[in-house]
Amino acid sequence: MSTFYPGPLLAGLLLAALLAGCGQTGALYLPAPPAPPASSEPSQPPKP
Repeated sequence: MSTFYPGPLLAGLLLAALLAGCGQTGALYLPAPPAPPASSEPSQPPKP
């Protein structure tokens, strides 16, 4: 009966996880804040 050695399997999984973490390169940035919602009511009531 053969003996199972988990070392090569764990090394392969670790290598795959490290390579998967190399997706996006470059500086990290925050997205621009969303524009304020436009008010649907007029600022001044209509004059008679």
